[in-house]
Amino acid sequence: MPEPYDVITMGRIGVDLYPLDIGVPLARVETFGKFLGGSPTNVAVAAARLGRRTAVITRTGRDAFGDYLHQELQGFGVDDRWVTEVEEYPTPVTFCEIFPPDDFPLYFYRQPKAPDLEIHPPELDLNAVREARIFWMTGTGLSAEPSRAATLAALQARSESARTESPAPEFRTATVFDLDWRPMFWDGGDHSSVAPARYREALAHATVAVGNIDECEIATGEREPHSAARALLAAGVELAVVKQGPKGVLAVHRDGSTADVPPLPVEVVNGLGAGDAFGGALCHGLLAGWDIARIMRYANAAGAIVASRIACSSAMPFPDEVERALAEGAVTEDIAAGPSGAAS
Repeated sequence: MPEPYDVITMGRIGVDLYPLDIGVPLARVETFGKFLGGSPTNVAVAAARLGRRTAVITRTGRDAFGDYLHQELQGFGVDDRWVTEVEEYPTPVTFCEIFPPDDFPLYFYRQPKAPDLEIHPPELDLNAVREARIFWMTGTGLSAEPSRAATLAALQARSESARTESPAPEFRTATVFDLDWRPMFWDGGDHSSVAPARYREALAHATVAVGNIDECEIATGEREPHSAARALLAAGVELAVVKQGPKGVLAVHRDGSTADVPPLPVEVVNGLGAGDAFGGALCHGLLAGWDIARIMRYANAAGAIVASRIACSSAMPFPDEVERALAEGAVTEDIAAGPSGAAS
């Protein structure tokens, strides 16, 4: 029997075209960098950078950008066997503007429909999903069919297997729901009438929920961090992680343990991708069996390092970089510059 994956993620993939001109409106940008993108895909990259065996379940267009994404996944050491092509739709492209420290508008081009929303339940390798030590899915995957049905099928396979097989803790660590609220992907946008119910349905199968205040509000109706965490626990998860931006992160476990960890000081270049680095590091810490305070400190440091760099996927840190940032108590200029000595 093949060795189970440490982390399998499922959901968005695309090409990020990020300006190499910082503080310039998109209409005036002249040079862009091209990068692998998509939040769950970046989480798989982040975990792979930290030494974990990862794979992603998603779909691309049958085009040159799809070829590029396969090339990048293979280069990052992420298994792409479940990244398949959709004939009808082009590979998505995302642009951003970079106005540090806290303004990074995103422009998604996912029309008429993104291929990653065309994941069908029969196409899933449910045995691999069941056996993965961590399975990571996102709110965007619930926004449209057939992706919603496929995401729920994967979640149900995880929870049914956990009930019937009682695997050893080291075999299956977590089913993570990244709340990932992107209103532009939902009918009704910010006023979507179906999103909260779909979030609650998925939460019933998850063991870990991760989200910022806005995302927690969609999932639970609560904005106060402790109230949101309690509501997530009540919805069925064992660990609730509430990201609070400049106030740090709150983690509350069903066993009563709590960690309220401040952010690591950093000069922000591009905040996009920091949450994905946080996610990959969260998976790494869960797999290592660390206590939640240590996991949150480590994940905060990983996220801060990516925030100090322009890119997302290629900016994901290696373990020595995270350890250096924790030892320094901040993301210093040399850490931000990366192993090559130039900003990623």
